[in-house]
Parts: sequence; structure tokens; C-alpha cells
Amino acid sequence: MPIPEDVTGEEIDKDVRQELQSLPKTLAEDVAKNLVMVARLIDEDPEGAYGYSKVALRLASRVAAVREAAGFAAYANQKYAEALAEFRAARRMTGSAELWPLMADCERGLGRPEKALDMAGAPEVHKLDKAGQVEMRLVAAGARRDLGQLDAAIVTLQSPELASNSVQPWTARLRYAYADALLAAGREGEAREWFAKAVEADRDGSTDASDRLAEMDGVEFVDAFDESDGTNGDDVDLEDVDIEDKDDEDDKD
Repeated sequence: MPIPEDVTGEEIDKDVRQELQSLPKTLAEDVAKNLVMVARLIDEDPEGAYGYSKVALRLASRVAAVREAAGFAAYANQKYAEALAEFRAARRMTGSAELWPLMADCERGLGRPEKALDMAGAPEVHKLDKAGQVEMRLVAAGARRDLGQLDAAIVTLQSPELASNSVQPWTARLRYAYADALLAAGREGEAREWFAKAVEADRDGSTDASDRLAEMDGVEFVDAFDESDGTNGDDVDLEDVDIEDKDDEDDKD
């Protein structure tokens, strides 16, 4: 697959670059460039990212960072079985539990929420940092919802991280998930409160909490430049404007 000229491979994380030092220099450069493309495209063009990940995987399948990138690309394309296999391979290579929540979410994607819940109670969870533990809580709550256990999902999300006023990278998503679970359980007043709290924490637009909040408040957004009716603000014909109401007001004066 073509690599843009502005991609040098130097853009990758230094730890990944260090991993690639086990490869011949030219091969390491090619792998690095493909990994850069995976990171660049995974949000906006997941299919494209997946294609570059397959190239990197073909070139260096024994590098943990490559297996991890392939897992993320497959995950972004909802190829959960493939993503799970790649995450497991990366974990075997590194011994890290960092990918545990993603592996559990892959189990959910494969229609195995019970397995995800088993993983949420495994010893590996205690090895996760705070962000990883919050992610695991989100996955476990999602698994409860998959099983129709709404009240249990709500309880799962109730945690010190949810109650904290401190805004962390995970705060908006945690509050959003809690609000969404409350809404699904018919607790609309509480859901509105937590969607509003999610909006406060969502500094980078990682959720659609503002849209959900507006929807609950009955606010509709209208595109002022919608051409579906063939008009816009500059095309109003004054002959079509009803001025009777204005004349009535003048008569009252």
C-alpha cells in the first residue's frame, strides 16, 4: 500500500521504535511507516488502517507492537475474533495485562458477555492502572446490559471514579455510560443529570453527550443552509411574507 511522502516512520513512539531495532534497518523503517499509517487512519478510515496493519503484520509478525496495532485495527473494523487473536499474541509476547479490557470487549463482540464478566473478575484486573480498571468497569457494565441486567450495569458503574469531581481522560465516557444505563432503565431525571455532567467533562468531543442532552430537552437542530427546500436566508421573497399580523398590531396602537 502507498505511503505518503511526509511519513518517515520517525513519528512512532520511542518504545515501539526500540522494539523494531531487532529488525534489519530497512525492514524496520518499512514497518514503522505502516504503523504510522495505522495510527493516522484508525479513527477516520478504519478500513485503510486495517490494510496497513496487515502489511506490517506480514513484515514483522514477531514484534509485539505490530500484533497490538493489528489488533486495534481489526477491533476498529469489528473483526472481533481476529482482534482477540492479535491481542492475545501481543500479551503473550509482553506479559502485560494492559490489553485485558479490550480482550474482554472482544468477547462481548463475539456474543460472549458471560466470558467478559469472568475476565472482569480475573486477577489480571488488579494489574491494570487506573485507566485500565475504569475501562474494565465499562466493559463489565456493557456485558451486564448485553444480558439484560440493567440494574446490575448501573451498580457496576457506580464507583469512586464516577463520584469524583476530578476530570480525567476517562471521566466523560464513564459518566456517559452511567447516564445511558440510567436512561435505559427509565430513570430519565437522573440520566439527564449525568449526561449534563458528561458534557462538562467532555473536552475533546469523545462522546455525543451534548446531542443526547439536547434530545432529552426536546431541542432540534435545523441546518440554516439546508438546500432541500430550495431556499436559504438570501432567497426570501417579500411578497410571500404574511404581514397581516403586523397590520393588526398597528391597529391596536
